[in-house]
Amino acid sequence: MAAEIVNPRSDSTTDQDGGAEPLDSFDPAFALHRGGKMAVQATVPLRDKDDLSLAYTPGVARVCTAIAEQPELVNDYTWKSSVVAVVTDGTAVLGLGDIGPEASLPVMEGKAILFKQFGGVDAVPIALDCTGVDEIVETVVRLAPSFGGVNLEDISAPRCFEIERRLQEQLDIPIFHDDQHGTAVVTLAALRNAARLSRREIGQLRAVISGAGAAGVAIAKMLVEAGIGDVALADRKGIISADRDDLTDVKRQVAGFTNKAGLKGTLEDALAGADVFIGVSGGTVPEEAVASMAEGSFVFAMANPNPEVHPDVAHKYAAVVATGRSDFPNQINNVLAFPGIFAGALQVRASRITEGMKIAAAEALAAVVGDDLAADYVIPSPFDERVAPAVTAAVAAAARAEGVARR
Repeated sequence: MAAEIVNPRSDSTTDQDGGAEPLDSFDPAFALHRGGKMAVQATVPLRDKDDLSLAYTPGVARVCTAIAEQPELVNDYTWKSSVVAVVTDGTAVLGLGDIGPEASLPVMEGKAILFKQFGGVDAVPIALDCTGVDEIVETVVRLAPSFGGVNLEDISAPRCFEIERRLQEQLDIPIFHDDQHGTAVVTLAALRNAARLSRREIGQLRAVISGAGAAGVAIAKMLVEAGIGDVALADRKGIISADRDDLTDVKRQVAGFTNKAGLKGTLEDALAGADVFIGVSGGTVPEEAVASMAEGSFVFAMANPNPEVHPDVAHKYAAVVATGRSDFPNQINNVLAFPGIFAGALQVRASRITEGMKIAAAEALAAVVGDDLAADYVIPSPFDERVAPAVTAAVAAAARAEGVARR
């Protein structure tokens, strides 16, 4: 008797308890995710034995021998130079926190299909059953020969900083923690356009960031690199300043290049007279603190699903309002950055992603808006087909200019 073939996406399956209504029968998210969101597809024909003899043995042996003799040929005769590993340990998944590697897989699959859809980059989700810095670094280093780049995803701070640094020191392929740098690139792009709309230079602005985790630290670094007038970060205990004795190593470093005004106290204290609020922390900022900001201020409240300042409140006082949500204008969405950044880096076989490449990505993204700039349009839509090509070209050019391109 032939084995029954079951469609993994069929809605007729019951749950593991047996007999119960499947989750997909009342929730379309489960229906979409059944069987996973991605698959491997061949790019060459396998029609007959001649095709088989070229794609596999004996033809494949000639290619293997050539790569063994000239290792750099792996980039020409395998998919290595066009594929990214999306690596997580499941410790900081979306707003869900430490939910573990298995529960992180739907997000990692989603990330992989965003790479393909928006940047034409193949990506493989890899969820690791380890959380130690040494273990993660060693595992990724051992996996690296199969990939042209590594996108670190949803790894909690402060471990994410050391993991990224150590991997980039040990590997000669791009290592990119999107929660940090993707967020920073899109934030800078939106801020450049908000400044242009208000006929100001970024150097005239004082910004306050709520949250000193991965995203907050990366945004602060990028804003300083881009020439922001001043920026201060606040964590749960208040404004980060050099005189605090409770700072982590990362926050101590941040204190060294931020808060030139020497502000102390709470987030609310820092917001008085500030030009820009950037929220990457969650929680709620009191309306009176938003009202105390400078005239013509910008509020980028990016926590999901609940922005730190609701847009209805922000619009009472701010000239430009952005969130992390797709149902409000000006969505600060990482998908605007990482597909094009990796596409550009892989195109020129870059050994790393530099600060200059990230700044170039932000400038290219901001330029897409062009003459259509308006208070409710300081950043383009992820579905704007101009975005990925513009970011890709800018990143590739910057890689060549900075000497990290290998072709």
